[in-house]
Amino acid sequence: MIAPRSPTISRVLGGELCAGCGLCASVSPDQVEMIVASPGYNRPRQNGPLRPGAERVIAAVCPGAVVEPWAVATDVHPVWGPWRSVLTGYATDEAVRWRASSGGALTALLIHALRDGEVDRVVHVRADPDHPTRNLMTCSRTEAELLDGAGSRYSASSPLAAIEGVLADGGAAAFVGKPCDISALRRLSRLDPRVERHIPLALSFFCAGVPSHDAAERVLAAMGVAPGDVSAFRYRGEGWPGNAAATLADGSVRELSYAHSWGDHLSGEVQFRCKICPDAVGGVADIACADAWYGDDDGYPTFAEQDGRSLILARTAAGERLLRSAMAAGTLAAEPLGVDQIDRMQPGQARRKRLVRARVAALALALQPVPRMTGTCVEAASKRAGLAEQLRNVVGTVRRIANGRRSRR
Repeated sequence: MIAPRSPTISRVLGGELCAGCGLCASVSPDQVEMIVASPGYNRPRQNGPLRPGAERVIAAVCPGAVVEPWAVATDVHPVWGPWRSVLTGYATDEAVRWRASSGGALTALLIHALRDGEVDRVVHVRADPDHPTRNLMTCSRTEAELLDGAGSRYSASSPLAAIEGVLADGGAAAFVGKPCDISALRRLSRLDPRVERHIPLALSFFCAGVPSHDAAERVLAAMGVAPGDVSAFRYRGEGWPGNAAATLADGSVRELSYAHSWGDHLSGEVQFRCKICPDAVGGVADIACADAWYGDDDGYPTFAEQDGRSLILARTAAGERLLRSAMAAGTLAAEPLGVDQIDRMQPGQARRKRLVRARVAALALALQPVPRMTGTCVEAASKRAGLAEQLRNVVGTVRRIANGRRSRR
C-alpha cells in the first residue's frame, strides 16, 4: 500500500519551491527524512504516513508554501525590511574579523551573547568533516567552537531538521540560519511555545541563494582538485572577501578568488526557490548581517581584498539590545548608516527583490504553485523596476519553466 503523501510536501517539491530547511523532517522524523537530490540540494523524502497533526504544522510553517510577514511596528523599507538600527561595523577581535566572511559582526554578536549569558549555546551550520564542501548542524557552547565554524557556507543546509532536539534540550539557544530558516522558525513559534522560550535570539544574513553540491565540485575542479582529496574547505574568509580554499590531505592549499568561485561557478546553480525569495535579507530575524561592500564609480561592489566590514540591521527589540550591549562591551565597533545607502552595497539583493513580483507572475502564468508572500513588500519593491526589466523576467522565468531549467542560469 502506498503511504498517503503530504499535500504540502508534494506541492512544494513539484513546484521546485523547497528551500531545504528540514523542518518537515523534524515535525515528523520517522516518516520524513532529508536526502540529497540532484544536482545537490537537500530535499525531504516521505517514507510513510505523517504523524497526526503533522500536515497542519508543515502547511503552516514550510517556507516553500508560506513566508512569514515582516513586522509593521518599526520602520520598514520595501527592499531592506524592518529596521530599528542600520550600521556598518566589524569585530574588534582581529582574529574574528580576519576569519569571518566580512567584518565578523555576526560572529562577534554571538560571542557576546555567550559571554553575557544571554544564551548557553549557538545553533548553526559548519563544514561537514566527512564532506568538507557540505554542511551539518552543530551547537557551539564556547567561543573557540563558534570561531571554528565561522564563515559563509555556500552549500545546502537543513538546520531545522533537528530543531526538535534543540527545543527538547531546553536552556537558551541562539539560532543562526538562512532567511527562509528564520521564517519557518518564526512560524513554528506560533504553534510551539517552546521556540520563544528556548530560542530567544534568531540571527540571519543576506542570502544570495543556495548553490548545489555539483557547483561546489566545479569549484574544486577549477582548482584542479578531486573531491576525495579534500580534508578541509572554506568558501570565503581569512580576508575580505577572502578566497575559496581547499586544504588537501598532504597539507597543501589550493585557492580560487571569490569573484571566480561565486561568480563563475556557485551563483550559476542557485536553487529556484531562492530566485523568487521575497525575504532574502532576513527580515524576520532579530539581527541580519551582510557584506558592506564598497562600490566602484558605477555603483557596483568591488571585491579587492581589504579589512572586513559588515552591514548590520537590528530588526527587533531583542536584536537592538544585543547590538547595543555588544558595542558597549567593546566586542563590536559600528557606526550608523542611512538605510538608502544599502543599495550601493548590495545591488544584487536590490535587483532580486524588485523582480520577485515579475517572476511570481510567471509562475502563475505557467499554472505553477506560488508561496504565499503577503506582508513582505513585494508589490512596493516591484515599483522600483522598469517595465522592460519586469517583462524580460516574466518571459525568462516562463522559458526556464518550459525548459525544465529553473535552477540554472
